[in-house]
Amino acid sequence: MFGFRKKQWVCTVCGYNMIGKRPTRCPFCSSPHRDFVDSATASRRYRVTAKKVSDTVTQLKCLPRLGLEHSAYRIDADGGSVLIDCPSAFNRDLDPVDCILFTHKDFIGAANQYRDQWLAEVWLHEADAELSEAARYSVDHPFTGNIEKFGVEGVHIGGHSPGFTVYLWQDVLFVCDYVYPPGPAMKLNPHGRRAATQDGAGRLVDVVTSRPLSTVCGYNYVTDFATWQSAFMRLV
Repeated sequence: MFGFRKKQWVCTVCGYNMIGKRPTRCPFCSSPHRDFVDSATASRRYRVTAKKVSDTVTQLKCLPRLGLEHSAYRIDADGGSVLIDCPSAFNRDLDPVDCILFTHKDFIGAANQYRDQWLAEVWLHEADAELSEAARYSVDHPFTGNIEKFGVEGVHIGGHSPGFTVYLWQDVLFVCDYVYPPGPAMKLNPHGRRAATQDGAGRLVDVVTSRPLSTVCGYNYVTDFATWQSAFMRLV
């Protein structure tokens, strides 16, 4: 399979996947190479575990937790299945999806391996696809603007990363790590250009005030929309 033509490493501090020669430090969190394991070891050590969010949405995360690894979300949508972002550990027995949609470049995970096993399409905004080494091995469709797959809507807001895209399905918002944590301590993601992230937050206001929502799925949390919206509106 294409995903195994090159050696693949996983940072146990942050969950970032690195393809090819083992670097001296993780390109995401700067942890030293002693904190890396090869992909096969990660697959044995970490199991991608499913937790229901709703009838059609499932949260996927590793147990034990793979460092600061984000959650991915499976959506059983209209006529197809979708992943929002991708687990960092490659488990061959994970149920397949038709496509993988990314919020931004830092959450590629093991997408190259899942793509090859499932023959899934991988989508990432072109402004981020150019910035990620891992994305070069994974992305089939670098898109511009907004997209829609099987009724799942992707809205490009930019900011934290230039291609940052939030997703909506039915009454669920997938916001990844644009803001966190939920509640009074909520803050904008501090990485990237602050002014651009604030501008993107303004576009996110337009998104969340334009339709009825009940649930927000973040990179490491699931919460009710009303509580999240109250904190978010105070923040912006």
